[in-house]
This record gives sequence, structure tokens and C-alpha cells, in this order.
Amino acid sequence: MEKMGMFRNENKVALHCRKVLIDAEPKGLFPEWLRFLKGVVDSSDLPLNVSRETMQDSDLLRKLNQVLTKRFLRFLNEQSKKEEDTYIEFWNEFGMLIKEGAATDFTYKEDLAKLLKFESTALDAGKLTGLDDYVDRMAGDQEEILFLFGKSRESIESGPYLEALQARGWEVLLLTEPVDEYVMQTVREYKEKKIISADSEELKLEKLDQEKEGETLGKKEIKSLCDWLKKTLEDKVSEVETGERLIDSPVCIVGSDGMGGASSRRIMKMMQGPEGALPAPAVKLQINPGNSIIRGLSELKDKEEQTANLVAHQLLDNALASANLLDDPREMIARSYQTLEKITSG
Repeated sequence: MEKMGMFRNENKVALHCRKVLIDAEPKGLFPEWLRFLKGVVDSSDLPLNVSRETMQDSDLLRKLNQVLTKRFLRFLNEQSKKEEDTYIEFWNEFGMLIKEGAATDFTYKEDLAKLLKFESTALDAGKLTGLDDYVDRMAGDQEEILFLFGKSRESIESGPYLEALQARGWEVLLLTEPVDEYVMQTVREYKEKKIISADSEELKLEKLDQEKEGETLGKKEIKSLCDWLKKTLEDKVSEVETGERLIDSPVCIVGSDGMGGASSRRIMKMMQGPEGALPAPAVKLQINPGNSIIRGLSELKDKEEQTANLVAHQLLDNALASANLLDDPREMIARSYQTLEKITSG
């Protein structure tokens, strides 16, 4: 199996004409992302006197590429429906290359989207679903195909973004491979359903009929706290607001999936690498006025502003960490020690 940073598969498909070898390793017979294929293609449409050099630039080779690729993808799609267990074995071995194709090859984007498999909140850990089955299971009031990206299923499930969605009975695809976000940025739509990240501002949530009982901040308190947080966190946040995304957690990051969106920011970070990274753009912070920490911070900012300042930055750090956007965890650790010292020293 080809793995990132290790060895690379090489296409081993020979081209024959009426059982006569034309080229043992023709370049361009299949797309690069089908480089795991091995075997023989025997075409009766090729002239026997064609040379290898002629084949490399021929329209016939390009036509063969299109026909063979379409046929193979159709075979995989049929296999995924008729013999799902066999297809899952194939996916576990070569799924990364199918994702590579979906992320880079616009020609076959729709065909490849049918083959994608991901974990989901609707299934037990380790079980995979395709987009067709996902769409069939969608709740009546759910309009978009939703996904969340994280380092593991556990890290996604422990974050704040699933709270409001699970309360509505909405299913979310769980993405854990770096290539997955590139795939979703490319595919974008399936069966006339937009594909968006559940941490994106594009996701609009109506107020739940059953509100969580308990205390909450009033409108004036909310405005005062949001204004204070915006001032305190300075250029790290573009806006502080309330919304319908949080039920239990105190805060979360929402993004537009423009250059400041969470998905785009993660992709930009991966492309930049450890050196020469651009300064992190400001993020939009959403707070939960019914959360006890947020209610406590509303009072604390008027009594002990220094401690409140530490708490505010810690909340932002936690929100960035949950969104996989924390640039330097060392700052978070240092600040958490400052907060603990302030609390324990009285």
C-alpha cells in the first residue's frame, strides 16, 4: 500500500494490439492517481506499426485514457454496491489514491465522489459510509452534507461542533486524513446538496424548539461581554457573537471558509509548512450565554479584569484547539499556568 512519505506505486499496465506488445509502460494511459493498476490493455483499434514515440502524443492514447478510466470507475461503483465488503477491502488499500483523484482531477470529480468513504456520527467507530447512503439518511430539515475535520474521531466528538447538530439529529461525516479537506474543497456538491464544514459560517441553524433550561445572560450583558471580549482579544478575533451552535460548551470558532475560514486556514497551514508561515488571520468567536463559565466571566470582567483577561485568552485558545487552529500550544500552556497561579494565589 502506498503511504505518504514512504514508497510510491508505479503503474504497470502494458498496452497491446491484437496480443502484440506496443508499449510495456505507456505514459498517460491512466491518470496518475490510478498508478496502483497492474495488467494488460489489448486494443484492436491500434495500428500494429504504431511506435512508442507516436503513442505518447497521439489522440488515440488520450481517448484510451478517457474510455479506460471511465470504465474502471464504473466498475468500482458497481462493486461498491454489489459487493460492499470487497469494496471496503479495496478502499482500505487504495482509498488514499481515490481521494487524491477526487482532490486533483476535476474531469472525474463526480465519478470519484460516488466512491468516497468516510466515518460518520451515524455509524459505529470503524464503519464507513458513502455519500449516497449519507444523503438517503439525511434528516428532513437538513439541507447540506456536513463534515468535520480532526486528528481523530475522538477529538472531533469531544469538540463543541457536534452539540447542536446531534440535538437536531443531523449526521456529520468525520474526516481524519489531511487529504480529506482538499477533497471536500474540490467536490463541494453532491446530488444537488452543498458539502460544507460544520464549523463554517455557511451553516445556518434555526433556534431549537426545546431550549436548554437554566440561567443565561440578558441582552445587555451579552452585548457588554461581546464588546469587552472583542477589545480584550484585539486582532485575534474579527467578531464576537452568540448563536445556535453551542449547547454545553462555552465557545467555538466559526468561519466563512474564505481565507479566514477554519477549513481554508488549515489547508493554508499545511501548504506553508513549519517555516515562513503567514500571520494567523482573525477568527470569529461564538459564545454560549447560558454556559456557567461565560456567565462567570461576565461578572469577573468588572471585578478582576486581570484574571478575566487570562480567562478570555484561555477560552480563545481552547476554541482554536478544538478547531485545529492553535498555532503555538506553548503560549496556551504558559497562559494556563498563569491562570492557575492567579486562582490558587488568591
